Amino acid sequence: MFGFLKRNKKTNASAAPAASQPEKTLHQSITKSRRGFTDGLADILLGSKAIDEDILEQLETRLLSADVGIEVTQKIIADLSKRLSRKEMNNPEALMQCLSSDMIELLKPAQQALQTDTNQPFVILVVGINGAGKTTTIGKLAKRFQNQGKSVMLAAGDTFRAAAVEQLKTWGERNEVAVIAQGTGADSASVIFDAVQSAQAKGIDIVIADTAGRLHTQSNLMQELVKIRRVMARLDESAPHEVMLVIDAGFGQNGLIQAEQFHQAMNVTGLTVTKLDGTAKGGILLAISQKLGLPIRYIGVGEGIEDLREFNAEEFVNALLDHQPD
Repeated sequence: MFGFLKRNKKTNASAAPAASQPEKTLHQSITKSRRGFTDGLADILLGSKAIDEDILEQLETRLLSADVGIEVTQKIIADLSKRLSRKEMNNPEALMQCLSSDMIELLKPAQQALQTDTNQPFVILVVGINGAGKTTTIGKLAKRFQNQGKSVMLAAGDTFRAAAVEQLKTWGERNEVAVIAQGTGADSASVIFDAVQSAQAKGIDIVIADTAGRLHTQSNLMQELVKIRRVMARLDESAPHEVMLVIDAGFGQNGLIQAEQFHQAMNVTGLTVTKLDGTAKGGILLAISQKLGLPIRYIGVGEGIEDLREFNAEEFVNALLDHQPD
């Protein structure tokens, strides 16, 4: 059952917060995206006895408002229109079931867990613009891998900001992970080269390398990322084994533009979408998944280490649509 379909409009507007729990569920963590989407749907669907083209047009507006994107929205509405003509939908619950299945089908190809056993060390190069949450994501990833019994080394490749190096060192101390770093302004490629070389000598399982936050429009800085890849290839022709782009979900469609530019320069192999707990633009995951066809490795839904979660399409859609499966 879709929870918002059970609420009347008065209850929906003044709904009491959920009881506190020791660890927030995904459903709780993306409340802003869900409310932004389902509250609008409630206005459309509650009290409707039948589904028609007018309701589908209003649903189209809600999808666009949630930053699902024009292409994905058109694809969803086209499928729902076909289902309507075949009389597969005759009430709000049936419409939501069809919408849910369409969204899961669109996101399912992006549900690809990161496999780190293919190389040793397995090198992850983390890229993205300032403020997206790269360094924090690295710290959380290090802890996740440690919990899986992996040894980890970090490379402080963001040498343009002293604060970035110190932040990474703090994560290293907290997780008892070695951090390879040089002074501010040092050559980023050299730092990462040293880290990979050290990891090879010490038998470390995973190297996670930070890089300077840069705008996707700064071609000279993007070329530096290309240099990092070229330098790493001297030690391992297949490195980096994962180019992970970190995107702030709050950027919405701008995040999609970033992803396209980074992918063009660096052949991105996986995405981490952060700060989903602080935005109403959770629908951007569908736009990114469809436009780029890249795996969404992780989603960030809070400050805690446990709030970096492996992406699961069905779990995400159920949380976004306020669906509690039977």
